[in-house]
Amino acid sequence: MALLTIRDALNEALREEILRDENVFVMGEEVAEYDGAYKVTRGLWKEFGDKRVVDTPITELGFAAVGVGAAMAGLRPVIEFMTWNFSILAADQIINHAAKMLYMSGGQFKVPIVFRGPNGSAYQVSSQHSQALEAFYANFPGLKVVMPSNAADAKGLLKSAIRDDNPVMFLEQERMYGLKGEVPEGDDFTIPLGVADIKREGKDCTIVARSMTVPLALQAAEKIQEELDVSVEVIDPRTIKPLDIDTIVNSVKKTNRLVIAEESHSFASVGAEISHQIMENAFDYLDAPVKRISCAETPMPYAKNLEALALPDVAKIVAAVKEVCYL
Repeated sequence: MALLTIRDALNEALREEILRDENVFVMGEEVAEYDGAYKVTRGLWKEFGDKRVVDTPITELGFAAVGVGAAMAGLRPVIEFMTWNFSILAADQIINHAAKMLYMSGGQFKVPIVFRGPNGSAYQVSSQHSQALEAFYANFPGLKVVMPSNAADAKGLLKSAIRDDNPVMFLEQERMYGLKGEVPEGDDFTIPLGVADIKREGKDCTIVARSMTVPLALQAAEKIQEELDVSVEVIDPRTIKPLDIDTIVNSVKKTNRLVIAEESHSFASVGAEISHQIMENAFDYLDAPVKRISCAETPMPYAKNLEALALPDVAKIVAAVKEVCYL
């Protein structure tokens, strides 16, 4: 095991996959000579050169299109968006081409491409750079959506995403790049897509969290255990699509209560989908309505105090658990 930041775990995954498969290459703004806007691609250009690590102009639609074409031709591009907010400019290529090409070609064209970069809020970057877009992309058949919450998951999931024959939206979190965790060593370490992880076992309430809200949920669970002797289970889906609903259902059948913590807006969110599926599959096991903690229904404020009010935090998650446990 090695102690790595999420940033370094992603870098290690990219390096190992470039070495493993000659068809893998990285492309995006400032990924090469500048070592990446968030240093995820640090050192890769110096080691592998211009053909494997490719700097692009500031044209998301353009280099996303090049990536889709390269994937159709048999390569395995990893496209970095400086932020997922900028992926909106490339949405036509992602949604109308990458997602649909396998279906529309009758299986003749696979599109093994990974789109990756920071998703959600950062620190005071305001409205146009703070959107959590996982529900948007999860709405379209043909796209897989992945959200790691720690260093080991980041490495194992990214390696699986690169090896997958389908387009994968790999949504990291800018606030979390510096978080450290134990990561298994060796280039054979992967984590399968579509498998949730129970980050903490419990018996009184289930919290489903993803990305940034996973460490918040774990802190909330510890706080509730200490103060009220309430045992909370924390589940990280890791892959939003395909969603491992069975792990969540089995947890709810055990705890009889569910809180969902997410950074995205609540309307038409992943949390709304999970709530619906729990209603369909575990309604008779619920002892309280499902409670959701989401971002405030407003563009993200720039002011630090207002930004904090808009986002999920430990106190909000603790209050939600108390509510569903009737405490």
